[in-house]
Amino acid sequence: MTHVLGPQEKALAGSGALARQGLIARLDPRLRIVMACVFAVVVVALSSLTALFAALAIALSLLVMSRLPWRRTLRRMAMMDGFILVMLLLLPFTVPGDPILVLWGLAASWQGLWQAVEIALTANAVILAVLVLLGTLEPVTLGHALHRLRCPETLVHLLMFTIRYIDVLHGEYQCLRAAMKVRGFRPGTNWHSYRSFGYLLGMMLVRAIERSERILGAMKCRGFAGRMPLLQEFTLARRDVTFGTGFTVLCLGLIILDVA
Repeated sequence: MTHVLGPQEKALAGSGALARQGLIARLDPRLRIVMACVFAVVVVALSSLTALFAALAIALSLLVMSRLPWRRTLRRMAMMDGFILVMLLLLPFTVPGDPILVLWGLAASWQGLWQAVEIALTANAVILAVLVLLGTLEPVTLGHALHRLRCPETLVHLLMFTIRYIDVLHGEYQCLRAAMKVRGFRPGTNWHSYRSFGYLLGMMLVRAIERSERILGAMKCRGFAGRMPLLQEFTLARRDVTFGTGFTVLCLGLIILDVA
């Protein structure tokens, strides 16, 4: 099996053609992966609010350079923020310190508020940078780049197959749900609904196993022997070296700003 990339491949973040016009899309995918990991590690290690605000500003600058549709990207970040919103609201009431206010007998502390702000800034800076640097990569390109970075082949294959067959399994789920609706199933809080969803989960597992066996048989018929030949080659250009150097300097600046 060989993967050949075309000019209109689908990106992980569904960014469309707009993302391919920016500077980030022209960088070496290997460099983008390394820079995303370095930036994430540096930002997670920061503790100063000034440095965290600077990290968020760097992530926003990457968004501008990538020419991604900023409304769609920020909407995705808002979805992520919704998951941590409850935790951020509870932190001021669970961390001891100087009280801000008392609500229903619970005291909110300034220390908890600052920790909540730090978590919010860290999460948003890291997620935004990852969306910009990696979210615009086509899945097969991401797999090839990880392979060139000497990542374990098994993990690379698992990533590529997972991305490829998520839609297939989702289609199987939709077919099963449609069949349940045709037979008059209406979900509710009763044992019949619980059993029905259990049967649905079991059928999904059975169909996934059957589909994987058929796929493996088809791959063996086409000469698959545990490795996928990768035709795409990556080369570092001058802009890659320039971007990597500048980005590394910015990360070092964040560390110095945090320590100072």
